[in-house]
This record gives sequence, C-alpha cells and structure tokens, in this order.
Amino acid sequence: MASSSITNRRIEELTQAGRDILADAESKSRPFIGNIESVGVAKVGQGTRVRALLYSHDTFGLGHLRRNLAIADHLLERNPRFQVMLLSGSPVADSWPLPPNLLLSLMPPVAKVGAEDYVSHDGKVSFAEVKRQREAVIIETIRAFQPDVFLVDHAPAGMKGELLGALAYLRASMPQTLTVLGLRDILDEGSVVRSLWREQDTYGLIERHYEQVLVYGAPALFDVVEEYELPPAIADKLSYCGHVARPRPTVARTESESTSNGKRVLVTVGGGGDGFPAIQTYLSALQRLNIRPEQSILVTGPLMPEDQQQYLEKVASQHADVRLMRSSTEMTRLLAEADLVVSMAGYNSTVEVLAAQKPAILMPRAAPRAEQRLRAELLAKMGLAWVVRPERGAVEQLAGLLDLALSGARPRGLGCGLLDLGGARRVGDVLERLLEARISSTSQDHG
Repeated sequence: MASSSITNRRIEELTQAGRDILADAESKSRPFIGNIESVGVAKVGQGTRVRALLYSHDTFGLGHLRRNLAIADHLLERNPRFQVMLLSGSPVADSWPLPPNLLLSLMPPVAKVGAEDYVSHDGKVSFAEVKRQREAVIIETIRAFQPDVFLVDHAPAGMKGELLGALAYLRASMPQTLTVLGLRDILDEGSVVRSLWREQDTYGLIERHYEQVLVYGAPALFDVVEEYELPPAIADKLSYCGHVARPRPTVARTESESTSNGKRVLVTVGGGGDGFPAIQTYLSALQRLNIRPEQSILVTGPLMPEDQQQYLEKVASQHADVRLMRSSTEMTRLLAEADLVVSMAGYNSTVEVLAAQKPAILMPRAAPRAEQRLRAELLAKMGLAWVVRPERGAVEQLAGLLDLALSGARPRGLGCGLLDLGGARRVGDVLERLLEARISSTSQDHG
C-alpha cells in the first residue's frame, strides 16, 4: 500500500542490507554502481556534473528498459554535464546494448504472473525476500549516487511499494533531490487505474513525493488527466512530453535486395514472454495468403519460454522463406529493411515501428491489462496502423490484412506526423528547467 509508514530504523536496515548486496555484486563482477565522486546540485551548463538516477522496475518484458535507455541515451548526448545511472530490475539489462558512459545498478529480478502479482525470477527465494533485497539496493544506490534528480518510471510506489522507503529517505535526508514521475501514455482502463490508485493512495503519494509528472504521450491520443481523474494538485505539475523513441537512422538495402520484387515482413513480440500466440497466429496466417512475402523474419524475444521457442523453431524450419531469431540488438536495421511489420502493441514496439514509418499490423494482448488493446484501437482510429481483434478470428483477420498490405496498401495516416515522437528531448528540457529552478531557489535561500 502506498500509504504504509516507513520508519528510520527500517531505512537504516535497508541501507546496510543494500551495502552488503552491492558489495557482493562487486566481488562477483556483476554490474553495480561503481565509484562515485561526491557532488551536489549544480547548474546544468557549468562544470560540475548533474546526476540523474532512472528507476525502471522491469517486472515484465523489455518495454520499461528500452524506454529508459532511450531517455538515458538522450540525456548523455544532449549535455556532457549529465551523469546518468539506470537502476533496473531487468534480467537482461547487463547483456543489453547500453549507451556509452551509462552507469548501471541492478536489482534482483522478479517475474510478473498477474496484474499485481509477482514471484522471484529464479524461484529459489521467496518474493518477500527478493522485495527486501530490491528495497535495500534502491536505498543504497540513492545514498551512494546522491542524485540531483530521481526519475521514476511507471510505478509511483515502485513494484509492490518497493520505493516507499526510498521516497521517505529522499525526503528526510536528501530534500534537494528532485523527484519526477514518468508515465507511459496508457496504463490500463481508466476505471481500473482509478480504483487501484484510490485503494493504494497513489494520488496522495504523487501529491506528497513528486515535484513533476511527465507523460510519455500526447493528450490528443490519450488524456491521462481526464481518464484517471487526476486532481488539480497533480494536473498542475503534469507535462505531456510526446512519445519516447530512439532516433532511427535510415538503412538502405543492398543492390541485390532492392532489385527484388519480393516483400519482407518483420514479426516482433517485444521481450517475448507472452509473444508465442502472436507468432503462432502469423505462421498459420502465412499459409492462407494470396500474396506470400519473399521473407518473414520472426524475432521471438529473449524472454520467451524455452519450450515455446523450440516449438516455433521446429515449425519455422519447415519454411525456407521464414527466418526465426531468438533476439536481436539490431532491431533498428531490421525495421529499416522491412516492408511491413507485424507487432504486439506494447508502448516501445509501436513507437519504434511508427518512428520508422513502416506499415504495421498490431496484435494486442488481451491480459493482464487492457493497455495494448486500447493503444492499438486508438492508433487504428487515427489511421496509423491496422489492428487484429482476437475475438473475431485472429488468423483470418491477419491473413486478410497481410494480403492488403503486401498488395501495396498503407494505413491512411502513416507519415502524416500525427504522433509526436519528441519525448526524449522534452524529458531533457523539463529536467534541465526543473534543475535550474531548484538552483535559483537554493541561491535565494542562501543569499
């Protein structure tokens, strides 16, 4: 519960536990915070570094990790004074391509098994113990890194309230640190979010602990103030930043590829933890096409269960024009070379496809949240993508849309600039503005 009280003794216990966990990580050469020199809040344009700590709970898939990496990448590129650390719970964060100079602190990973249910990732320890370890790592990372700004992704209280101790610690011991909440455009059905936030006192938590709320989206697509009934105290400190997308360079096909008349389809399911049905549906639809693509590239994701991966490998091996990949860190190139993309409707997947200006067929998952379905329907309504509605016969729908797209059709709104993709830059703008205001206020207090 967001309203739970955190005592000073509890914070001290977590701090010591965090030191022990990070010391153990260092001895095993695992990613940890490293050696951090002591600095305070400084003007962004001056010589002293400004420290930004990005919290990404990463309990399912790759979306939170990829979004935070896009923001971190931009901050490091826009101003050399930024020192950025990512505090992540992703099981693949230490093997994923990271921006140069990004610092990394890892929390023990957990696995999401329901809307608000989690278990330890390896199953060797209880969830309660993993949560305690994560809380300890969070507080010790904050204590050692001494951030000027703490940017929290998606979950105001953290995974199952794991940030409550950290927020209390910041308020008591580091009041100069700016606490900022970043929310993706759609969390869930409005009624579900409102009910959960009232039950967990999330509205009160945001009012008390966060100085700014950044929405990684646009009100024209989804108005979070209206949908989640945000009170004036929160709405007044909310800014829409646009969607966060990493820049995508144009990648030209080779001469032999560009002279081919065939089409290339890229099928991607994000992290892959729940992507099996989408890829299975595509393979079934492939057999019903009037216009078959020259090549289908299926990226299953690093988190797909091994038995599902092996089944798909067996099916794909029966088709010479189907290539199955477990994962790819070169999604930029794959998107650029594709003529058509079939994707689930997670935030990052859809934003990256739209940034590449590729025709896309979205296949949203139905559970545990309505987020993907809502996003896919809104984008389809804007003419930015096609959508498969699973309740109406997914294989038949997908086959029809594939024939349509492979014949040369495109979503009517694609390439018209209807979706704002400048989110990472505006996050940087807001953080710099907040830091400058804090500096000005601090100077006046000591003047």
